[in-house]
Amino acid sequence: MDFVTPVMDVATRLWSCTSRHASYVINLEENMCSLRIEMEELRNVGEDVKRRVEDAENHQMRRRNEINGWLNRLDSLEREVNEILEEGDQEIQKRSLRNFCINNCRSSYNIGQRIRKKISAVSELKNEGHFDVVADRLPSAPVDEKPLEKTVGLDFMFGEIWKWLGDDKLGFDVVIWVVVSKPANAEKVQEVILKKLEVPHCEWKYGSKDEKSQKIFNILKTKKFVLLLDDIWERLDLSEVGVPRPNGEDSMFKVIFTTRSEDVCHAMEAHKHIKVECLAPDEALSLFWMKVGEDTFNSHPEIPTLAEEIVKECKGLPLALITIGRAMADKRTLRRWDRALEVLKTYPSTFSGMEDQVFAILAFSYDSLSNSSIKSCFLYCSMFPSYYEILEDELVELWIGEGFLAESHDIQRARDEGYDIIESLKVACLLDSAESEKHVKMHDMIRDMALWLTTKPGGNKKKVVVKERARMVKSQDFAEWKEAHMISLWDIGTVSLLDIGHGMPSFPILETLFLRRSSMDEIPTGFLEKMPLVRVLDLSYNYCLESCWQVHQLVNLEYLNMSFTSIKVWNIVGGLKKLRCLILNFTHIKEISISYLSSLQLFSMHGGRLQIACNEQKALLDELENLEYINEISIILDSDISVKKLLSSYKLQSCIRKLQLQCCSKMISLELSPSCVQAMVHLETLQISSCDDLNDVEINAEDKGKRGFISRYSMVLPTFCKLHEVHIISCSKLHNLTWLIYAPCLQSLVVSTCKSMEELIGRNDGVVKENSGLFSRLTTLQLENLPKLKSICNWVLPFPSLKMIYVHSCENLRKIPFDFNSGKNSLKKIQAEQNWWEGLQWEDEAIKQRFNSFFMPSEYMDLHQVLGYGY
Repeated sequence: MDFVTPVMDVATRLWSCTSRHASYVINLEENMCSLRIEMEELRNVGEDVKRRVEDAENHQMRRRNEINGWLNRLDSLEREVNEILEEGDQEIQKRSLRNFCINNCRSSYNIGQRIRKKISAVSELKNEGHFDVVADRLPSAPVDEKPLEKTVGLDFMFGEIWKWLGDDKLGFDVVIWVVVSKPANAEKVQEVILKKLEVPHCEWKYGSKDEKSQKIFNILKTKKFVLLLDDIWERLDLSEVGVPRPNGEDSMFKVIFTTRSEDVCHAMEAHKHIKVECLAPDEALSLFWMKVGEDTFNSHPEIPTLAEEIVKECKGLPLALITIGRAMADKRTLRRWDRALEVLKTYPSTFSGMEDQVFAILAFSYDSLSNSSIKSCFLYCSMFPSYYEILEDELVELWIGEGFLAESHDIQRARDEGYDIIESLKVACLLDSAESEKHVKMHDMIRDMALWLTTKPGGNKKKVVVKERARMVKSQDFAEWKEAHMISLWDIGTVSLLDIGHGMPSFPILETLFLRRSSMDEIPTGFLEKMPLVRVLDLSYNYCLESCWQVHQLVNLEYLNMSFTSIKVWNIVGGLKKLRCLILNFTHIKEISISYLSSLQLFSMHGGRLQIACNEQKALLDELENLEYINEISIILDSDISVKKLLSSYKLQSCIRKLQLQCCSKMISLELSPSCVQAMVHLETLQISSCDDLNDVEINAEDKGKRGFISRYSMVLPTFCKLHEVHIISCSKLHNLTWLIYAPCLQSLVVSTCKSMEELIGRNDGVVKENSGLFSRLTTLQLENLPKLKSICNWVLPFPSLKMIYVHSCENLRKIPFDFNSGKNSLKKIQAEQNWWEGLQWEDEAIKQRFNSFFMPSEYMDLHQVLGYGY
């Protein structure tokens, strides 16, 4: 029994081994069938994996490396399986053609064994092919590419920004673009930044603003990045967001933002400002042509000419050029182009797309103005014609007359408020500085937008009618305007008011009337009677207008401007009890009485040539002095009696803003006491002209026996704190202008045709210290026809604000008080005769070379422009 058991165990093992090996041969066909089935299932799994991978890659994901490995093994295994199956098929075919033998058995055995192994390999690979994840999300590109149309006119600005980014501009780790809009929301900006930095949503979604800020800071401080903030309307605190603060052009961090307000640039503490200007004419035409299309442009030979006219109406504003260009793309007849041009010139808001795509967008700047007063002041600028350069003083005075300014009861404070509003409108890009100094202008499309706003329903906006450059205004025109609050008529060739008669409609709600530059010589009878509520009346620049007696009918009138008219007499009695502002500049008035204007605050009668008799001048000053509310006076005086009256009245001195002393033939000396200087706190402009006997202007001590001007009072005398413009013209006996040391705010100095003038500022004998700040605010210096002038000042001056010097016919002036640093960062040009410039004496050749680049020979100058005194 003990012998039989081992024998049986060996036999069993031998049989098991033999049967298994025999199955490789016996079951060859069955095993091949099983391999084919397994392989088909593996292929199906492979197709599923490939489909999932393709879908993921279409969604900007990247397949995992293990997927690549598995698919490569699949391809390799499939080739091996195909080879074995082909061998198996061949072996089966051989077995059917010849008898079974040992060699055939060995071949079948080898193939069968390999097939069994491949079945296991295929099954194993199939089981591995059930992946949970086949691809991972790709990291974001450092810069997101955005679709962009072809640009026009941006090459220079792009170059400036590209240069500012520095030489390593392609080495930034990440560029982030955020549209901020208004109101600025720090948390929304944080979300955009965190998503761009691919911070997992779960790490910040429920965090506080401070926690998000810290996370952003911790990431960005290790990176070189550019942050683009688009459409900012107010200051965005970068520290609150978590953005590391750039420390200048060399910083690893760069922040670029766009805004419509220069105030935002300052609030954001920008290191560099780049203003996006309107397109030049050729660039504007190119952009317009691009939007209209070549086919339309070439559809009629006259269309290109009309296109140029339309482009002119857009004044280089890309938004308008694009909108109008797209609207004209399908207009291929001359009639439709003529009509389009007419609409743009007359009713631009009705042009296709202008309201929604131009005016509504431009109006965001209007909506962002801080209060209703500034908004009213802005809309008022649309009362002026296209292309018009508005004198800032004139605009502010109109705002005062309208009552827009909170400080209207105090003219000086109201002026300051008005100038602040002008600056606010400039930084909001709603007004621009004009070519002429102290003037502003409004872009035509901004003006059209303002007029459009006055027609929109809702709000407290007043209906405005503006008509310019019309050949004639007739009664039917006025009939259409009877519901207007404001009417502005400019450059009317013929005003057919005399024909109106009783057929003229009433204007029951009209409050403001501009009637400028017409050909009328008098106001028609009954015309003003139809406008009982008019408060502001501007009849200036009607050069032929001689009569205005009907004005007394406007009992509600508060502002009247009759400058640049031919009016001779102003002696209206009665009425006008509410008049606060009376402006009669550059007129030829011979008789005037204003004692009945009990509410008058502002009186201005300067410029031109005075024709009022000496006794009448003094009477006028007496009347002004007796007016209870008067607080601003601009006036011409041409007699020593009138000057003495002015210098004896504290009230008159305290009201003087512009003073013009003209042809004061008996005035030998102009002596101003400290109390007089102290009283003239509002004096801004002084012109002394054709005073042939005047040989001295001094600021003397109260004690007439002491020359306090020279020593005793030199440190304690008050100054002309607002005097910024001085013109001295044709005063043949004046030797110097040393008194200007007491005008620390002087900005413009014109000295012309003073044949005895030897020096502007006298020798430094204790009057003023060299570091006193003399001429520290001077921007313009004009010296003309001063044959004896030898010195501007006998010590070097820094001139930190000086922009322009003009010298003509000053042959004895051989030195100018410059050193190497004079006019640094401010000087723009020096204009004079070539011979004079070449003959100047310099302390150092390097100083001469420094200023050579600013010199421009005077023969290239427009002398009318240079000597335009602004009066």
